Amino acid sequence: MTTVLSTVADAGAAADAGAVGGPGAGARPPAAPAAAAAGAVAQAAPRGPRTAPAAAPAAPQAPVRDTRAPVRDIREPERAARLEALLGDPYDPGNPHGHLALLRADEAREMPAATEELLTRTGLAAEFVPRDLGGRLTDLEELARVLRPLFRRDLSLGFGFGLSSLFAASSVWTAGDVRQRRELAGLLLGGGRVTIVHRELAHANSVLRDEFRAVAAPGGGFVVDGRKAVVIHADRADAFVMYARTGEGGPASHSVLLLGPQGPASGEVRRLARVELPGMRGVRFSGLELAGAALPESALVGARGAGVPLALRSFQISHCLVPGTVLAGVDSVLRQAVRAATEGRPDGQPARRWRKVLAGVFADLLACDSMAVTGLRALSLLPQDAYLLAAAVKYTMPDMLRENLEELATVLGGRGYDRGPVYGGFQKLVRDLPVAGLGHAGTAVCQAVLVPQLPVLARTAWFRTQEPPPELFRPGAPLPPFDHAGLALSGRDDLLTATLLGAAGRLDAARGPEGGVRAALADLAQTFVGELRVLRTRCAALGDTATGFSPQACALADRYALVLAAAAVLGVWEGQADSGSFLEDPAWAVLALGRIGRRLGASVAEVPAGVVEPVLEEVLGRCREGRSLDLYGTGLAG
Repeated sequence: MTTVLSTVADAGAAADAGAVGGPGAGARPPAAPAAAAAGAVAQAAPRGPRTAPAAAPAAPQAPVRDTRAPVRDIREPERAARLEALLGDPYDPGNPHGHLALLRADEAREMPAATEELLTRTGLAAEFVPRDLGGRLTDLEELARVLRPLFRRDLSLGFGFGLSSLFAASSVWTAGDVRQRRELAGLLLGGGRVTIVHRELAHANSVLRDEFRAVAAPGGGFVVDGRKAVVIHADRADAFVMYARTGEGGPASHSVLLLGPQGPASGEVRRLARVELPGMRGVRFSGLELAGAALPESALVGARGAGVPLALRSFQISHCLVPGTVLAGVDSVLRQAVRAATEGRPDGQPARRWRKVLAGVFADLLACDSMAVTGLRALSLLPQDAYLLAAAVKYTMPDMLRENLEELATVLGGRGYDRGPVYGGFQKLVRDLPVAGLGHAGTAVCQAVLVPQLPVLARTAWFRTQEPPPELFRPGAPLPPFDHAGLALSGRDDLLTATLLGAAGRLDAARGPEGGVRAALADLAQTFVGELRVLRTRCAALGDTATGFSPQACALADRYALVLAAAAVLGVWEGQADSGSFLEDPAWAVLALGRIGRRLGASVAEVPAGVVEPVLEEVLGRCREGRSLDLYGTGLAG
């Protein structure tokens, strides 16, 4: 069937007015309780201590207001708490936004209509539009916290309602001209959708297979032809951000074109049949075909031939934001496992055989969150050096979260097959997680960033870089406004290996008594320093062979990313000194680093006494009190 893209009326006016929601919202409820060219890393000599850009002054707290009014000035975490309260108790079978309703929508392969209507009415789309264009987007850590209530309930909802539009729009926010940025902001703020049309990659799955070709039109502009079988929301999108082939090879092979909301001057846009995937079943994937679609020169986003570099820059956002939101789904499964392990036990304690599993998965979640939040904060604080860190976040975390689900399956037992509101989300998350991470194709994309850099890092950065500012490791601390245009293709330094070395030195100098928890943490830190020394020798020896993605180079990339995860744990733990929070306790860091070390195959001592118990107590306490199982311990509904 042939369809033509329609214009969104008054989109620009909506942006100017800051309109972020549809009509008819009710009163605000009470808040919940509190492959391609990767760019060489330039050689850099040691520098003086880093200083971070000044954080933007905090906006004043906005008064309670009707959801029909613009809510740009409400600051997170109030916005996250407000969304949590609106979505309500996920375990209430009568809640139209609860687990049971979401599971039924998934079985019907549909998005939950009531929840989509709620999110539209409350103006969630404004979270994906930069503040200078009328939206609320100022930093990505804040955005991840606002979205976690969605992902805690349903990955399909988080991706299908918003993230797909954000990832498409990010290329325009990064390199678009003033008109393109304003028009796309108006489209999103007016309730429209934009989706991304990926180029074809090696190791492609169905989402990344096939691509469009654009040739220069005789009178200027482009003529686009091609067919792609799987595009997210192709049947619902008002605009497409398309990575189209405009050259024959090399880093200048593709350009980014913006199609919509107006249709092409000539030719056809055909929206094809829906394609069913095994995971995220409610999200609508379908085909898209363009036949002689004529686009003006003004459809070009950025420079001609700049598609691959633009993808590598803008995809840093998704590399950190996807893991930083998806882990909220594993948070829910860990909560289910705690319920299963303590159900019917009068003392409220799990059986002994499950204690180390529950504490260990909780420590892994904190480790994953440490890495994700550090990456998100780096995009605001040190965007020129966040390129490799962002790829390492996306490379490492999906596997760690998958392993966590496998461990939790042993605790859930037969409950893992339940389809009700309490345990039914487990099987759904097992199906959804590979789709969210793009499976092997997502791994290959990150390898394309990391592997070519390893020899350069070994020769120029490791054991030479100065430590980043401590603000990088303080979740929730003020950040300077995030600037899409500041995203870089490579960095001069390796932020987290410098943190690893600094933290290991400080721990060694202040080591506690042998056999104690702090001494164990100091030993673990030195283990990872030793691993980094081995990596330096082996990666320096790769030479130019790293560009061939040999099994050896890919294995070294695996090890390097895990070293960065350990460094993020140490950085966040140090950043909580004198905070009085649970994260100040070294126990969780010891447990997390021990588990990362075992993934490396490193020689790691047995967990000392006094480590598992406080971590288990914390996860049980948070489940009783209804607080999230991440770095923030946010209050939850239900």
